[in-house]
Amino acid sequence: MRCLATLLLAAGAISYAPSLRAATEAHAEEILRQALDSKNPETRKNAVVALSLASGNDPLYAKLESMIGDKDMQVRLAVVASVAEVQTPKAIETLRGALNDDAPEVSFAAAKALYSLGDPAGTSALLAVVDGESKASAGFLTKEKRKALHVMHTPTAGFLYMARAGAAFSGIPGLGIGISSFQAIMSAGDTPGPATAALLLGTAKDPQSLLALKGALSDKDWHLRAAAVHSLALRDDPSLRGQIDPLVEDEKEEVRMRAAAAVLRLAAIEKAGKDRQGQ
Repeated sequence: MRCLATLLLAAGAISYAPSLRAATEAHAEEILRQALDSKNPETRKNAVVALSLASGNDPLYAKLESMIGDKDMQVRLAVVASVAEVQTPKAIETLRGALNDDAPEVSFAAAKALYSLGDPAGTSALLAVVDGESKASAGFLTKEKRKALHVMHTPTAGFLYMARAGAAFSGIPGLGIGISSFQAIMSAGDTPGPATAALLLGTAKDPQSLLALKGALSDKDWHLRAAAVHSLALRDDPSLRGQIDPLVEDEKEEVRMRAAAAVLRLAAIEKAGKDRQGQ
């Protein structure tokens, strides 16, 4: 259940005091930290996916990177996807370590990520796959090729391209564009049309789109709430904190995790802006 201060904040009944902002940021970090330590692999995966919206400079990212050794393969795949968006030396090191993963799915995902980042280790790994000298077997590679060819003819691929092309960039090193979060929403069963539209509206700059996304935060469908949080976070506008903060108490884990990551992302952007002004 949401605390009274959060409910009043959502209703606009109290001012957004600095102390409340700080408390929300601390709560958001604790939500994600507990989820990363959860015994439930699905909860750990949801936290990892959500952190693709956060800042790579956040202390939680060190915890995320260490989870490349998680015992659940799906969690490790999510780590690769999230870390691949943050082009830091530690992220590259994490991906290189994942090349030796026992699961060929993980090692191949790491190879593709490193290749896309221009790292020589990715090129070498892919060449080894072609030559049949990698744990990512030829059979698995063929399956991936078929999947890649198929996805080019599905709407999801187009949506993903638009998300990459239209995502806002704050100019702050270490910020991802939430591709892992995007993919997770789109693959969550039969994603409803409104949620898909909300993901696409993340690239729109007109006032009507912003108003629609804010309204979607209170929709009864969790897919739409999660998509709205995702898109609002990627606008990189700290003034949206007032709308996103209440969602850190959302009843649905997928929404709650994204809101927590969004809070940390926007807090980092606001701090960076203040630091630049102080120079």
